[in-house]
Amino acid sequence: MALGAKSQSILWMVLRETLIPVAAGVAIGVPVALAAARLVSTQLYGLSAADPLTLAAAVTLLIAVAALAGYLPARRASRVDPMVALRYE
Repeated sequence: MALGAKSQSILWMVLRETLIPVAAGVAIGVPVALAAARLVSTQLYGLSAADPLTLAAAVTLLIAVAALAGYLPARRASRVDPMVALRYE
Protein backbone atom coordinates (compact mmCIF):
# COMPACT_ATOMS: atom_id res chain seq x y z
CA MET A 1 0.00 0.00 0.00
CA ALA A 2 2.95 2.25 0.58
CA LEU A 3 3.88 1.84 -3.07
CA GLY A 4 0.42 2.71 -4.35
CA ALA A 5 -1.48 -0.55 -4.16
CA LYS A 6 -5.13 -0.37 -3.20
CA SER A 7 -6.42 -2.32 -0.25
CA GLN A 8 -8.56 -4.46 -2.55
CA SER A 9 -5.51 -5.56 -4.55
CA ILE A 10 -3.65 -6.43 -1.35
CA LEU A 11 -6.65 -8.45 -0.18
CA TRP A 12 -6.80 -10.36 -3.47
CA MET A 13 -3.03 -10.96 -3.49
CA VAL A 14 -3.09 -12.62 -0.08
CA LEU A 15 -6.25 -14.59 -0.88
CA ARG A 16 -4.73 -15.79 -4.15
CA GLU A 17 -1.71 -17.14 -2.25
CA THR A 18 -4.13 -19.21 -0.18
CA LEU A 19 -6.60 -20.35 -2.83
CA ILE A 20 -4.15 -21.44 -5.56
CA PRO A 21 -2.62 -24.26 -3.47
CA VAL A 22 -6.11 -25.29 -2.34
CA ALA A 23 -7.29 -25.46 -5.95
CA ALA A 24 -4.23 -27.54 -6.87
CA GLY A 25 -4.91 -29.84 -3.92
CA VAL A 26 -8.53 -30.28 -4.96
CA ALA A 27 -7.52 -30.94 -8.57
CA ILE A 28 -5.13 -33.67 -7.42
CA GLY A 29 -7.16 -34.91 -4.47
CA VAL A 30 -10.50 -35.54 -6.16
CA PRO A 31 -9.17 -38.07 -8.70
CA VAL A 32 -7.07 -39.74 -6.00
CA ALA A 33 -10.11 -39.91 -3.70
CA LEU A 34 -12.20 -41.46 -6.48
CA ALA A 35 -9.50 -44.04 -7.15
CA ALA A 36 -9.11 -44.81 -3.45
CA ALA A 37 -12.88 -45.11 -3.03
CA ARG A 38 -12.84 -48.12 -5.33
CA LEU A 39 -10.31 -49.80 -3.06
CA VAL A 40 -12.42 -49.30 0.07
CA SER A 41 -15.85 -49.62 -1.54
CA THR A 42 -16.68 -52.65 0.60
CA GLN A 43 -16.39 -50.52 3.74
CA LEU A 44 -18.61 -47.67 2.52
CA TYR A 45 -21.99 -48.54 4.02
CA GLY A 46 -24.86 -46.84 2.22
CA LEU A 47 -22.65 -44.93 -0.19
CA SER A 48 -21.48 -45.65 -3.67
CA ALA A 49 -17.77 -45.60 -4.47
CA ALA A 50 -18.11 -42.15 -6.04
CA ASP A 51 -20.90 -40.43 -4.10
CA PRO A 52 -21.09 -36.99 -5.75
CA LEU A 53 -22.94 -35.30 -2.89
CA THR A 54 -20.36 -36.31 -0.29
CA LEU A 55 -17.47 -35.38 -2.55
CA ALA A 56 -19.00 -31.99 -3.40
CA ALA A 57 -19.69 -31.29 0.28
CA ALA A 58 -16.10 -32.11 1.23
CA VAL A 59 -14.66 -29.92 -1.55
CA THR A 60 -17.00 -27.06 -0.67
CA LEU A 61 -16.10 -27.27 3.02
CA LEU A 62 -12.39 -27.37 2.22
CA ILE A 63 -12.59 -24.31 -0.02
CA ALA A 64 -14.75 -22.40 2.49
CA VAL A 65 -12.36 -23.08 5.37
CA ALA A 66 -9.34 -22.15 3.22
CA ALA A 67 -11.04 -18.93 2.07
CA LEU A 68 -11.80 -17.96 5.66
CA ALA A 69 -8.28 -18.85 6.77
CA GLY A 70 -6.88 -16.68 3.98
CA TYR A 71 -9.37 -13.85 4.37
CA LEU A 72 -8.55 -13.05 7.99
CA PRO A 73 -4.84 -12.30 7.41
CA ALA A 74 -5.67 -10.69 4.06
CA ARG A 75 -8.05 -8.27 5.74
CA ARG A 76 -5.41 -7.49 8.34
CA ALA A 77 -2.78 -6.92 5.63
CA SER A 78 -5.07 -4.61 3.70
CA ARG A 79 -5.59 -2.41 6.76
CA VAL A 80 -1.92 -1.86 7.59
CA ASP A 81 -0.89 1.76 7.67
CA PRO A 82 1.62 2.35 4.83
CA MET A 83 3.95 4.36 7.08
CA VAL A 84 4.09 1.52 9.60
CA ALA A 85 4.94 -0.91 6.81
CA LEU A 86 7.72 1.35 5.53
CA ARG A 87 9.19 1.76 8.99
CA TYR A 88 9.17 -2.01 9.51
CA GLU A 89 11.20 -2.64 6.38
